[in-house]
Amino acid sequence: MEFLRLLENLRNPFLDAFFSTVTHLGEETLFILLGLVFFWCIDKFQGYYLLSVGLTGTIINQFLKLLFRIPRPWIRDKNFTIVESARAEATGYSFPSGHTQSSVGVFGAIARWNKQKWVRIICIIICILVPFSRMYLGVHTPADVVVSTIIALIFIFGLYPVFQKARENKNIMRITLVSMIALALAYLGFVTFYKFPVDTDADNLANGIKNAYKMLGCTLGLFCAYEIDERFIHFETKASWWAQLLKLIIGIVPLLLIKSGLKQPLYSLFDGHFVADGIRYFLIVIFAGCIWPLTFKFFSNLSKGNKN
Repeated sequence: MEFLRLLENLRNPFLDAFFSTVTHLGEETLFILLGLVFFWCIDKFQGYYLLSVGLTGTIINQFLKLLFRIPRPWIRDKNFTIVESARAEATGYSFPSGHTQSSVGVFGAIARWNKQKWVRIICIIICILVPFSRMYLGVHTPADVVVSTIIALIFIFGLYPVFQKARENKNIMRITLVSMIALALAYLGFVTFYKFPVDTDADNLANGIKNAYKMLGCTLGLFCAYEIDERFIHFETKASWWAQLLKLIIGIVPLLLIKSGLKQPLYSLFDGHFVADGIRYFLIVIFAGCIWPLTFKFFSNLSKGNKN
């Protein structure tokens, strides 16, 4: 808390606005968008790598949050203040930091995969700024961001050689994806059967259970999408820049419809049970991984036709 109080004394309107903007680089929406950009437009194996680093890191992050149940800094110290603009996104338990996990995992993975110096420099800067922003805004402690960073780095460097080999060895890819499903199932088992203390915050526990179903849906969807692509589609990402942009913009629309439009119907169908979230996220990944890629040959031919 001493370090957070030091940062609290350094706050000013400019830095408040700057770090309030920077911290958005660790949100789920950006993670999904970047995953789609790489998966649809650049290199699908790099997309698998980014998504796998993000998903596995999120599962571990959620597990640790509910295992330790450490409250936010301003709850632990009633005299401590935060930058109010950060309060809305600072939900759930404090340890470890979800924004840090997401930003370091995704941008760190991009830096590890790509050899261009300028890409690595930008990604490393983001990997430093986002964790620092969480402390500056007062919503996480140094322990929260350091542990999240370590977890993200473990998956970044641990999964990189696996996905390099997975290009040529399909069984390695299958084993990796099945392992992710097993990890998601283990987390679901934890939140379902673990005897949490009576003082466990009900909203945080409910959110953890919901995320468990989401992660299981995502990992199952990723495995199914990979199998369908390998057996039937074999999609390629190549196209001209304008066709890639068109592919991305058009593809996001039905994906958002699945994400938002199916939420209430599925909740009604399953009587409010969180399994609805698991099914919804499974469908999101299936659409992104093997339904929308059916159109990629059209976009590629569209590019060639324009050149001709």
